[in-house]
Amino acid sequence: MHISKGKTIARSLGDRTNYAKNPDKTEKGRLVTGYQCDPLTVDEEFLLSKRRYEQITGRRQQHEVIAYQIRQSFKPGEITPEEANRLGRELALRFTKGRYAFIVATHTDRAHIHNHIIYNSTSIDGSRKFKNFWLSSFALQKISDLICLENGLSVITPRPYRERTKRTEYPRRMKNRDVLQQDIDAVLQKSPESFDALLQELQTLGYEIKYGKHISVKGKNQSRFIRLSSLENGYAETDLRAYFLSQQVPKANVKHLFPAQNRAVNLLIDIQSKLQSKGPEYRRWASVYNLKQMSKTLLFLRDHKIESMEQLSQAVAQITAQRDALLASVQKADNRLSEIAALKKHIINYSKTRSVYEEYRRAGYSKKFLEAHRDEIIIHKSAKAAFDELGVKQIPKVKTLSAEYAEVLAAKKQAYAEYRQAKSEAQEMLIAQRNITSLYEAEQKEEEQVHRKEEQTH
Repeated sequence: MHISKGKTIARSLGDRTNYAKNPDKTEKGRLVTGYQCDPLTVDEEFLLSKRRYEQITGRRQQHEVIAYQIRQSFKPGEITPEEANRLGRELALRFTKGRYAFIVATHTDRAHIHNHIIYNSTSIDGSRKFKNFWLSSFALQKISDLICLENGLSVITPRPYRERTKRTEYPRRMKNRDVLQQDIDAVLQKSPESFDALLQELQTLGYEIKYGKHISVKGKNQSRFIRLSSLENGYAETDLRAYFLSQQVPKANVKHLFPAQNRAVNLLIDIQSKLQSKGPEYRRWASVYNLKQMSKTLLFLRDHKIESMEQLSQAVAQITAQRDALLASVQKADNRLSEIAALKKHIINYSKTRSVYEEYRRAGYSKKFLEAHRDEIIIHKSAKAAFDELGVKQIPKVKTLSAEYAEVLAAKKQAYAEYRQAKSEAQEMLIAQRNITSLYEAEQKEEEQVHRKEEQTH
């Protein structure tokens, strides 16, 4: 936010903060909170910190940024205004690290609840200015997504520009059947005990059930009933009954009565649905797992476009193989560098003592000459033995070895930088794989325990 044309800093700050604090949009100001400032006098307090900055530093910028604004929106019907305000405060604290005063104004005048977060461009102690950085919006988005996932809220999956719907293309219109199938998916996530329990859950969602030869349902905004038998494969009445029948068959005898290919849920959707669930399953899962860690895992998988355990396993195998290959390359370069250094040392020693050794040989290997020049002769013999050990038939020039040393060292540095990056990615991949594997293994054990209890009662 810059100074508005023809206005003072005070007037500009007042206009911007007054819009955010609009009583008609914030339930008469009840949904406006502040950090290190009073929402009623936020513009004046921002201005005081700027004057303190000028006194401390003696600097005053032209065309300066007087404040920054963040807008954070939530999916309709998924969050209360009070909870949205709390999450907006958490977002601002994490992004500014608590060094800048701000207000959070939650607006409820639209279908989607959203926050207007305005934070001062001058720090609380007046010693510094906020330095915006390149691609800060993406960093902000990641923090917001992480907070939403930690609190069981949905996030928008980013798509590259080339994959987005162009203006000349329009998505398929949402039909009543599509809405019904989505609601069936949502009910199945709650794990109803039977087909009748599924119908009861649909009734709680506002559907009217008509029984007869064919079961039909009608939603709130529908004019006609829809037969379950007319839905797509996986949602038809026979498929749903077969699904619940399979839940009663012993595990060893189950033959996938429900068409999984039509009900396939990718890894990201499955984990996100667990994070967003608000039922007993969510509370149990939240008490066992670290929600912050699992939220980071979900964002990591999303950023790397991994949608299944198979893709994750392949990615882990690929990155670990790359890491190991780079490590082997670094170790090989280290060995060669050690060889070159040792070889250069022996060549220099060999050259320095060569004349002495030749004179010793011409003297018929005289003991008297040996005693007088023992050190030089021993060094010469050690150098010659090292050449034999390294398999050197023709002694290279030191200049040639120095050039090779520089090439190997440069290659090693590049390989080591790539190795560090591959090692970091492999570690993140392995953590993600471990988190997800532990999640599904725990759920499988719980299902087996429930199944054993059911068998004992029968």
